[in-house]
Formats: sequence, structure tokens, C-alpha cells
Amino acid sequence: MKLFTHYTNRAHDFLWVGDLDAVSGLHRRLVLSLRTLYAIGRDLGEGQLTLRAMSLVYTTLLSLVPLIALSFSVLKGFGVHNQVRPFLLALLAPLGDKGVQITDEVIGFVNNIKVGVLGALGLGLLIYTVITLLQKIEMAFNFVWRVKRARPLSQRFSQYLSVLMIGPVLIFSAVGVTAAFFGSTRVQSLIAIEPFGAIIEMVATLLPFLFVIAAFTFVYMLMPNTRVRLGSALVGASVAGVLWQTLGWGFAAFIAASNKYTAIYAGFAVVIFSMIWLYLNWLIVLIGASLSFYHQNPAQLASPRRELSLSNRVKEKIALLATTFIGRNYYTSAPAWSLEALAGRMNVTPISVEGVMHAMQGAGFITETADDPPRYLPARSFETITVKELLDAVRSAEEESGLGTESLPHEPGVESLFMRIDAAADESLRGRSLRDLALSDIESLASPATIR
Repeated sequence: MKLFTHYTNRAHDFLWVGDLDAVSGLHRRLVLSLRTLYAIGRDLGEGQLTLRAMSLVYTTLLSLVPLIALSFSVLKGFGVHNQVRPFLLALLAPLGDKGVQITDEVIGFVNNIKVGVLGALGLGLLIYTVITLLQKIEMAFNFVWRVKRARPLSQRFSQYLSVLMIGPVLIFSAVGVTAAFFGSTRVQSLIAIEPFGAIIEMVATLLPFLFVIAAFTFVYMLMPNTRVRLGSALVGASVAGVLWQTLGWGFAAFIAASNKYTAIYAGFAVVIFSMIWLYLNWLIVLIGASLSFYHQNPAQLASPRRELSLSNRVKEKIALLATTFIGRNYYTSAPAWSLEALAGRMNVTPISVEGVMHAMQGAGFITETADDPPRYLPARSFETITVKELLDAVRSAEEESGLGTESLPHEPGVESLFMRIDAAADESLRGRSLRDLALSDIESLASPATIR
């Protein structure tokens, strides 16, 4: 037991103790890789990823036919609708003969959908079912990326529409062009000539991986309500693509050896196996998204805990720094700050800054622009807002209605102390405004013409 504790403590010290900036590049990459594996394992162990994967299985089963029906109608206009069945067969290939059965059933359902028979209400319910699936996917990705706010309704509709309209066309067009390329007479004649034949065969083997990775990259960049860098999305998509393809081989072997389960569950075996396969697919997608998050936010790996809790002192300093930077750029006509830029300037993660920025927005101190990504500007003149008001807003930001200081017992000694603390803060700050704070370092150096 002592030996186990000794090695556990050494592993903890190796992973979490010390400054990574002070060690060599190889050592730093090793520690970050191990921290990432630990963080993903911790997220899986906490059960939220698995719970959301199971939720997506249910929503997918409910929305699969409407989703394919809408995509089918779009693809038909571009003349590539004949690729739907081969795509489903490839997706469900690990299920073996059961995959063929499910594909035929789904295609049959899609062919039976007639918009004229459905009417306006039926068509509306069809679209609503698909939108619900995409909304559930966004919520799962927002959880992985620690994003607290969903997209606005207008933005959500436009981006979901792009997924439904553009995504299937790009995917099936790429599949169709690839099939036409490898089926051409010139490529077939090259296959007979070495080493061109081996190279073409290797490319044909790698293409499914590349298509899956490209699709995952597209999803990882589009679905979370935050800016995801291409490199981070590609890292997560590459690992998820390899896992997805490898899992397909393993699951196909499992299905081939599942005669006992088929005998036990009879006709229900198809449903059970398809649900397991969907669950594993969604779990891999969320693991890849989690890897993208940690790759883009390595500061989130500084602690073994999932959520980095900020003390009140840290929140207050972030608020003071943020208003200083925002006000300084505003009054000197410099470009406005984005969330990511502010986080980089403070050397913290955007998630750490986001909660404080929401508190300041809720108090009416700052506002977001309509840029992409949004940038921050004063919501009203910083001359009319005191530093004390800012600190009070940050301190009370997370108080629930009915559970604030007024709902706690009133003890004369405590109330008197609270009043003395507030009075001391007022006296210390002496009505200093946010404009004074923002321009404190440059007002004496700049000419009056450069400050609005």
C-alpha cells in the first residue's frame, strides 16, 4: 500500500507540480500529452460524455429518417442522391447483414415520405425533428467546450441550414468524384503498372480515413458556439477518425461472433446492435471534440480538476484588467478586444474570462459588437461607472434570487461589519471611475487630442 501511494504521489508530482515553461520541449509535450489523456479519462469517468452520447443516440434514432429525407431532397437537386444508399451501407458496414437490412428499411421510409401528403404541419414537424437533433449536438459540444450560452436563434437557424444544405452536397459530391476518378479507364490502366498500382491502392485505402477526418473537422469547427482553430479541430478529428475506423473493424468482428446474442434477442438484435454502434460513434465524436478543446486550451490542463474555480480575488482582478484594456482601446481609438484576445493578454483561458464578462454585460457596463468573433465596447460612458460598482457587480454575479445576502440571518455585529467594509472600500476608491482606471497609465503621457 505504501509503495502504491509512493508511486501515485510521484506520478502526481510529475504531472501537476512544476512550471512547464521551464522544462525542455520534449518533456513539456510528454507532460501535456499525459495530462490530456488523464483529462479525457476523467471526463469519461465522470459520466457526462457517456450520458450525452446516450442522449444523442435516442435523438438520432428519432431524427434519422427526417434528416435523410431532407438531405435526400437537397441531393436530388444536385443529381447526387444515388450516393445515399452506398453512404449508409459504408456507415453501417460494421453491422454486417444487419447494416444492409437497416439501410433498406431507412431508404424505404425515406421513399415513402411525400411532402404533399404531409402538409404544412407534417413538414414543420419533420424540420423541427431535424433541428432538435442539431440543437442537441450543439449542446453536447458546448458542454465539451465549457460554453455556457447557446447561439442566438437567427444564427442557429442559418448555421443549421448550412449543415443540412451544404454538408451533404459536399460529402456526396466528394464520394461521387472519387468513385468516378478511380473508375476511369486511365486510372484502371495505371493500376496495372507498378509502382503506380501500389500507390493508387494505398491512396484508395487512405481516402475513407481522410473523408471521415474532413467531416469531423467540419463538425468540430461549426457546431460549438465558440471559435475553434483549424489546427485544434484537425487534431481531434484525426484521432477520432482513426478511432472510428478501428472501432468499425472491431465491431464487425464482434457482430460476426454474436450468434448467441442473435439467438437470445431474435428480431431485437438488430435494434440493440444498431443502438450500441450509434452510441460508440457518438462517444468517439465527443472524445475527439474534447481532445480539440484541450489542444486549443492547454491552460485548462494545469489542474487535475475539470472546472477551474476562480477565487473572488481573481475574478475581481480579471474584471479590473478587462475594463482597463477595453476602456483604454476605446478612448484611444484602438481596435476593440475580443474574448480570446483578452484571455491571451491576461494569460488565462477564455473560459476563465467569459464568466466575468457575462457579469459585466449583465450589469450594463460593456456590450458585444456584431463582429465575428464579437468584440467588447463600453455599454455606457465609463465616466459614469465607478470601480466600486464594478467590483460589487462581479461579487454578486452568481448570487441566486432568494439566496443573496439579504436572505441570510441578520446579526447586528455582522451587518455593522459589512457596512464598515463597504464604507472603507468607498473611501479607498473615492469615487474613481472606470475611465480613470483605463487611462491612469497613459493620460499623463498622451496629448489631449489622442484621448476622446
